[in-house]
Amino acid sequence: MRIAPEDEAFSAPAQPRSDGRRTGVLLCHGFTGGPSSMRSWAEYLHERGYAVSVPRWPGHCTTWQECNTTTYADWYAEAERAFEKLQTDCDEVYVAGLSMGGCLALNLAVDKGREVSGVVLVNPFVTSTRKDVKLLPVLKHVVPSFPGIASDIKKEGVEERGYRRTPLRALHSLFQGMRVVEQRLPEVTQPLLMFRSRVDHVIDPSSGRTIMTTVSSRDLEERILEDSYHVATLDNDAGVIFTVSAEFIRARTEG
Repeated sequence: MRIAPEDEAFSAPAQPRSDGRRTGVLLCHGFTGGPSSMRSWAEYLHERGYAVSVPRWPGHCTTWQECNTTTYADWYAEAERAFEKLQTDCDEVYVAGLSMGGCLALNLAVDKGREVSGVVLVNPFVTSTRKDVKLLPVLKHVVPSFPGIASDIKKEGVEERGYRRTPLRALHSLFQGMRVVEQRLPEVTQPLLMFRSRVDHVIDPSSGRTIMTTVSSRDLEERILEDSYHVATLDNDAGVIFTVSAEFIRARTEG
């Protein structure tokens, strides 16, 4: 199936700093979303000299039915490939993610250790207090999809490019992957910056609380977004995310 241009994977090279070093940032989009939700953030960082990579996960930006044939392992494998490609071109690599992309970023931080220089999260998804999650192993065999979760955005006139249906087999695989990442959060030691929307209609606050109280990072900061919903990278606080994350990276690479 043809992918819309705005949903294609996106990458751009770094500009070397005065010391000759190059810094890369891997940006991970969310479940049933696509690279378009991260493109403006990536372009902002690239304008400031960073290499950027925004991969597209298998089964995304095509059809929800195709997404239902893919798993968390498929998405993580693509994230890992993109990370390793950035490593070949850069001296240090940061990982960033929105929603499920935050889970993938944390997964990379655990697996790659010191190879990940820092982590930036936007409304990351690693756990849930919803009771119906326990029914997914059965529901996925009975009902192929639920209504979609895309485009939870406060800003008028802005929509996220995402599926109108949530594929349940893929969703169950996501929860299985999240469970493993949640258990390994104490292994996260890198500098970590998390943005969390005060109002989020997609995920509950448990993910943010779990991350902030479980990771082992000594350099740890949380910013509350007062004027955005879940897809904050496209919402009213996008500028805050862009500028603060760029400063977070700059301070730890050039400071």
